[in-house]
Amino acid sequence: MTQPPPPPQQPPQGGGFGPPQDQPQPPQTPPPAGGPNLGKAPEPGYGYPQAPQTPPPAAPPTPPQPGYGYPQGAPQPAQPPQAPPGYGHPGQQPGPYGQPPTVPYGQPGYGQPGYGQQPGYGYPQATVPLQPQPGQPGGGGKFNAQVAIIVAAVVAIALIVGGGVWYSSSKDDGKKDDTASSGGATGGTTDGKGGTATGGKEKPPADPGAKVLFQVPMPEVKNDSTVVVNGSWLTDKAYVKSGIAELLGYDRTKGAKLWSIPLDGPVCQASRHVTDDGLTAILHQPAMPTKAEPSHGCSQIALVDLDAGKKLWTKTVEAGGDPISFDNVTISGKTIAVGSTRGGAAYDVSGKLLWSPKPSDSCYDAGYGGGEKLVAVRKCGSYEQRQLHIQTIDPKSGKVISEYKMAEGIEYASVVSTNPLVVAADVGDSAGDGSGISDFFSIDNKTGKLRTRISAPGEQFAARCEGITRIEYCSQLAVGNDRLYLPTEEHDGTGKYSQTNEIVAFDLTTGKQTGQRADAGDGYTISPLRMDGGNVIAYKRPPYDKGGQIVSIDGGSFKQTTLLENPATDQVRDVETSMSPDYSEFLYGDGQLYMSKVYASKRSAGRDKEYLAVGFGTS
Repeated sequence: MTQPPPPPQQPPQGGGFGPPQDQPQPPQTPPPAGGPNLGKAPEPGYGYPQAPQTPPPAAPPTPPQPGYGYPQGAPQPAQPPQAPPGYGHPGQQPGPYGQPPTVPYGQPGYGQPGYGQQPGYGYPQATVPLQPQPGQPGGGGKFNAQVAIIVAAVVAIALIVGGGVWYSSSKDDGKKDDTASSGGATGGTTDGKGGTATGGKEKPPADPGAKVLFQVPMPEVKNDSTVVVNGSWLTDKAYVKSGIAELLGYDRTKGAKLWSIPLDGPVCQASRHVTDDGLTAILHQPAMPTKAEPSHGCSQIALVDLDAGKKLWTKTVEAGGDPISFDNVTISGKTIAVGSTRGGAAYDVSGKLLWSPKPSDSCYDAGYGGGEKLVAVRKCGSYEQRQLHIQTIDPKSGKVISEYKMAEGIEYASVVSTNPLVVAADVGDSAGDGSGISDFFSIDNKTGKLRTRISAPGEQFAARCEGITRIEYCSQLAVGNDRLYLPTEEHDGTGKYSQTNEIVAFDLTTGKQTGQRADAGDGYTISPLRMDGGNVIAYKRPPYDKGGQIVSIDGGSFKQTTLLENPATDQVRDVETSMSPDYSEFLYGDGQLYMSKVYASKRSAGRDKEYLAVGFGTS
């Protein structure tokens, strides 16, 4: 899409941070008639992080090429040849047109020996605020008055999609189709209006204005390699972030390094969940890659105490005398579960092996969703005759409690939430945008029966899932109050050149929209981050002259309360907008917001200093 010229007296488009930021606008049309084509083979899809429409560079920078250390996938059980991988696959993905494949988002590509840290790595760097300067607004067409009126009228009309609507244009009074049947994944009792009686823990400060607490510089990466720095967590005292073959704990307010846990090799994957006593799990390589051996596989399962800053144990699982390279890791209760194309395994926090792949199995656990319950995505059959079994299992024994069998031909699925159980899939590769989502499936944990199926066309909704290998890695959505909260795709706002979007809610019993809508505001785009009791915590990516915001959306009334607003100075905004919820890690708690990147690569010539992580906080 051709971008309009910059408005008068505003600077021209220039270089920025992060992956390419240009994205084509989704067509404002309903999905094609006739339903999904289940027999269609997957095509290469979304895999490289795309930034929302913020001030884009004049031309997108070329993503880094694969370096030594890129993990080789574990061998697949004997099957017919697979179709090309899509979004999130651990293998290669298409690069720029006519160019070799690039390293996929979230996968290690680092491998040169002698890797070192730049001076001062791991310590906060001062940010020198500059006076706010106008930047380039988000994308969007340049409409005349007549077209603007037509667009406004179209936006106001509810689009009928699979029994629901895109978003309601009527007044949001919290009283339309708002009855929830049960409490959501975050607990609390329903109030009959779509919220909970207990509300959330995050309270608005007297002044939501935030300052930069600290910045962690990006470690030096040599020889055009790419290295995964996946994983970040919050404890009462520390912000913890993956570095290069290490975990680093920082003081939440001052940014001083509290501790470091060295690892034998680069991090591959990290659990998003933490036990009640501060334990989490990661996957990492057993050694640093070299030219002679560019990958050692992601075979090391490590349990980490985030409060103490210690690695408690490291385990491996073998099949046929070789260690299994795992694709994903999660925690439920006291169980650490890992999945791969060679099957799944689990350990108790004590280090006791609970189960491992059986050579005689004709099916295998590709991965698990954790948290309040443990859910396995079990694959049976060969390509185009694949059937996925969504199993709620006992985390101590592995015994299947309930099972839902998805329609044959659905190759991949993501676990969005385990309680209530919600699964996302790109049915028949019909999403069309590489998001990994065309439909959500609400499933009863106890019986394994389908409660409802929610159509979420890719041209209308902005959430993403990586169900090919990272089973529970979904972004820009939340589940609670027996509802699914999704952001709409960006569309033109009321201001000149401005873009905006909304968060809407779907009832997990009926599959219909509740009529609730949270508007981002002109020039902002809003994304759910997580639940807070009965409320939704969301991030609002700012327009060119504002700082980003964290807001709490009341689960019943959908009223927004601002919890934090970042500085609008040009330099601070450059750091903030180099990260985004769809390809970075965002954590918010107790008035503090932390953003971090999930991979590091050699900085392009002429690019300003980059940061691994940045923390913001209210006074």
